[in-house]
Amino acid sequence: MFRFITKRLLQMIPVILLVATLIFTILYMVPGDPAQIMLGSTATEYELAEMREQLGLNRPYIVQLGEFLYNTFIRFDLGTSYLTGAPVSAEIASRLPRTLTLGIASMVLAFGIGIPLGVTAAVHQNGWGDRISMIIALLGVSIPTFWLAMLMVLLFSLKLRWFPASGIGGWEYYVLPTVSLCFGGLATQARQSRSSMLEVIRSDYVVTARAKGLSQREVIFKHALPNAMNPIITLAGNNLAVIFGGSVVIENVFSFPGIGQYMINAINQRDYPIVRGCVVMLAVVFAVIMLLVDLCYAFNDPRIKSRYVNTGKKKPAKAAKEQV
Repeated sequence: MFRFITKRLLQMIPVILLVATLIFTILYMVPGDPAQIMLGSTATEYELAEMREQLGLNRPYIVQLGEFLYNTFIRFDLGTSYLTGAPVSAEIASRLPRTLTLGIASMVLAFGIGIPLGVTAAVHQNGWGDRISMIIALLGVSIPTFWLAMLMVLLFSLKLRWFPASGIGGWEYYVLPTVSLCFGGLATQARQSRSSMLEVIRSDYVVTARAKGLSQREVIFKHALPNAMNPIITLAGNNLAVIFGGSVVIENVFSFPGIGQYMINAINQRDYPIVRGCVVMLAVVFAVIMLLVDLCYAFNDPRIKSRYVNTGKKKPAKAAKEQV
């Protein structure tokens, strides 16, 4: 397993470097002058030229890119904001735990509700349990996340006054953003769980387990579900990545001070160091998520685990030849 983890970590490096290079190139080619944004429309040409020199904007593209990659991955310095002068790394460090908490809570809720819904739908195929589960899944796939978030604000914040509509504080500030963010993932998780279970539940070993007299609970949770987990794990990893991406929208709807709101404000103000830093940080988070998904594969599927556990072991010595 150590070799497997090391290999996956090494594969993350070129991906993150490519993302960093791509976001720097895109922002480099975007029209607009950061010096003009910082100094305003009343700045003279001399002041603009001096600010460009100070920020290094007048240097060649390849020099700016090399400096950005060096500062980001060697010095772990994401630069400073053009408008506030605050270090981007410090701002991200203070906001990232909120976004991670929101994303992980949403994923736990989607995983904890979606899989039981899908299993129930598969076990009671074409019954009421199946129909209710698939109606919930259809609603989750069809309703846009931002629209659901605004409806929840209108109902639970303005009408019922159960939860706050914006800001950050105690646990109650996480409820509406978490539910809004998890609903789409819950739906897709339920659909995938139902599909995987329907494929497995008709397998010969499941029929054999039932013929041995095992209870329905043992057949489903000890034999069918573990063998149906790999597609579910794949979708769970993709959903977690989508949830972190969707937090950009949800954080703006609820004025939630996380990475998403920080990045959207920076895009609107053309504060490029913040945008670059947030994108690189999200790329690292997504890469770690994919690593965790692969580890879940290895622990769930003994074939994958044995491939790496047995790697490197010495082959048994050949048996001595029989004497003639």
